[in-house]
Amino acid sequence: MRSIFVNLPVNDLEKSKAFFGALGFSINPQFSDDKAACVVVDEYIYCMLHTHERFRDFITGEISDAFKATEVLNALSAESREEVDAFLAKAVKAGGREWKPPQDHGFMYQTSFQDLDGHVWEIVWMDPAAVQG
Repeated sequence: MRSIFVNLPVNDLEKSKAFFGALGFSINPQFSDDKAACVVVDEYIYCMLHTHERFRDFITGEISDAFKATEVLNALSAESREEVDAFLAKAVKAGGREWKPPQDHGFMYQTSFQDLDGHVWEIVWMDPAAVQG
């Protein structure tokens, strides 16, 4: 089984840890320090939050301003339409911003928000019958 590690630059590590904690995710202290935090999204999904100073160690060029340009869409699955709406509500309550209004395609329902640093997160439910073909 592979794991995925999404690496994101953040302006305020402590506020970002609190934001993702409010979404129900935990922090793995084994891979966290004063310059980075490992957010455990699921068993094989992790989001590494890095201070800008630390993030620069991994990149060439400049750090994107996610409020000015969309650098990536991070999409997470949901078990139901209700979970999609509830997740958006938690994100907004924790300081995130709704990015696009909910989209209902019948077999798929999704919404999206920006985290504290403007990174876009989509929450998506798909009808299992439609997925199976």
